[in-house]
Amino acid sequence: MIAQMFHSGPFLPDLVLGASLYFPPIFKAFLLGLLIWLIIHRLLRNWIYSGEIWHPTLMDLSIFVISICAALLLIVNE
Repeated sequence: MIAQMFHSGPFLPDLVLGASLYFPPIFKAFLLGLLIWLIIHRLLRNWIYSGEIWHPTLMDLSIFVISICAALLLIVNE
């Protein structure tokens, strides 16, 4: 048990950049999801704010959450 506490090797080497900067997978999914959301939002912006949608902000938020989930699935399935 003591040997596992003082392990000197990198825990997840593909997620460590440099000596001390750590990017967890959810951060990568967030950035990729943001890019996906920007594309989808630009395509659907006129329809969302035309008055057909009851609550445009909730529609935007739901598209954003779905795009982050899709980005996380893309990252996991690589």
